[in-house]
Amino acid sequence: MRIYSLQDFLKYLEKNGELVRVKVEVDAALEASEIAIRALNEGMPAILFENIKGARYPLAMNVLASDKRIELALGKHPDKLGEELIHFMEDAMPPKPKVFLENIEVTKRIYSALPKNSRNSTSQENVISCPNLNEMPVTTSWPEDGGPFITLPQVFTYDPHTGKRNVGMYRMQVFDNKTTGMHWQIQKGGGFHFYQAKKIGKEFEIAVALGTDPALLLATVAALPEGMDEVMFSGFLRGKRTRMTTGNSISIKVPADAEFILEGTVHLDELRMEGPFGDHFGHYSNASEFPVFHIKSVTHRNNPVFPATVVGRPPMEDKFLGNATQQVLGPLIRLIHPEIEDLWAYYEAGFHNLLVVSVEERYSKEAMKTALSIMGEGQLSLTKCIITVSDGVNVRDFKAVLKEVHDNFDPAYDFIMIPKVPLDTLDFTSYKMNLGSKMIIDATRKHGKDNRSELGKTVKDTCNVDSVRAMDNRIVDCCLLYETLLIVVVEDNGKDVVNKLIKSSQLVGPKIVAAVSPDVDIHDEEQTIWGIFTRFDAERDVSFSEEKLVGISPVFRGIMGIDATWKNGYPAPLIMPDEIIKRVDSRWDSYWK
Repeated sequence: MRIYSLQDFLKYLEKNGELVRVKVEVDAALEASEIAIRALNEGMPAILFENIKGARYPLAMNVLASDKRIELALGKHPDKLGEELIHFMEDAMPPKPKVFLENIEVTKRIYSALPKNSRNSTSQENVISCPNLNEMPVTTSWPEDGGPFITLPQVFTYDPHTGKRNVGMYRMQVFDNKTTGMHWQIQKGGGFHFYQAKKIGKEFEIAVALGTDPALLLATVAALPEGMDEVMFSGFLRGKRTRMTTGNSISIKVPADAEFILEGTVHLDELRMEGPFGDHFGHYSNASEFPVFHIKSVTHRNNPVFPATVVGRPPMEDKFLGNATQQVLGPLIRLIHPEIEDLWAYYEAGFHNLLVVSVEERYSKEAMKTALSIMGEGQLSLTKCIITVSDGVNVRDFKAVLKEVHDNFDPAYDFIMIPKVPLDTLDFTSYKMNLGSKMIIDATRKHGKDNRSELGKTVKDTCNVDSVRAMDNRIVDCCLLYETLLIVVVEDNGKDVVNKLIKSSQLVGPKIVAAVSPDVDIHDEEQTIWGIFTRFDAERDVSFSEEKLVGISPVFRGIMGIDATWKNGYPAPLIMPDEIIKRVDSRWDSYWK
């Protein structure tokens, strides 16, 4: 089946048993989000809410919230598509005619990258000259959100100098029926275009597509290199050219097959307080001033469907979106860094907080050079923690990664902390927006050394619950993860507890001790990764058994400690109100009739 639109894909999902229709009335404020979260966790199909309270249009959620639906969207597993792409790129250097013939499927996909101009646009079948966002089923995901947010906007901007296009996904708080926020975080293409428009004082036209086919959606969320056109990449993913057309009230190109197109301008000198908003770090991102989008007109296809997602404490739908795009694009890093075998950003940590890279070291400390380079490249520059491992180690297996840390990490030689550098806008741990610290852990196997160890009874004996709690009665619970990482649960004073443990002669074996708060389930790996890597600042919250200065260089030895407890001044974690939970409990069976 040819899939050019969201509705094409919804029909395809329904045909494959991957879509359920909810006919009873549902509230877009909190109730729809709670249903979507539960459905995802229970492995249920995508949802089409046909009757949203107070809205004119149906609402689609969880459309790509499973590995199966990602494969249905791409026509194959994203890993396979990524490997086909990198093999083609490697073979095509230098270009040879036989390479294109031997890789005919990839060749067709590359040809399909060229957008296609179209005069017949389904996204412009209806024109609304007096916009009213209140008629749309815009969701409110979490109780302390600043208001309803458009959560799956595909924002089309064009560089005022070069005309190059960018398509990005930036949350949009609805202020009134024709005005929204435009949350341009640092290192975002749309924000760079806005910066250029401000420099020359040129009116900044943009278009927002709501509801496109999955290829264009995946291209929008992909961390493409700056300047690479997401529309062209969507054609590659789809294997068919993306249809574009000129906007109705603006001069720029817009998707011809979207459900809705919002057209308008972002004023150059206007800022408005936006947020807070529950984000994929599992907390509320703080309210702050961002540009404002003024909508001139809205166009939509006949009988359009409005798309939405929920972002919050993992796992959420962005797990599947983010994993798919890095599976396709990840292998391309080898074109720049041939020493990299594989890399993986952990969705459990909000992607930017933990990146593991496997490196074939051709000389001593090449892995550290690679990590430093990655921290200066595009979206990867927002990574907070990089762990390097040797080639052959499965970077997606946290257990295997920790085993390498246990065997090969010596903080005196293998740890770098970089303070006061740009950080993801959503990261709150430094208390300063867009600024924080990063760290690198080099756990590659060192040349000429075999550090592999048999982890024996001593580690388990000194790290059982009774033994650890005996070291400090403030510890509520503990867990030894793969005999490398000791996690302790404490109510408060996490830094003090961690420092006491890492300096204790009674503690033998673990390489890292991390303290977390009681809301983290330390017996679940997914929640443990979330609880640790989203709640510490490397400069302030990391310590070692021994610390000293040699000249101006810090030298660390012994056990690493991480205070990853929730701290005063952090935004609150995301919790759904009891009222909504009880409402969904009582209505659960009725949704699926």
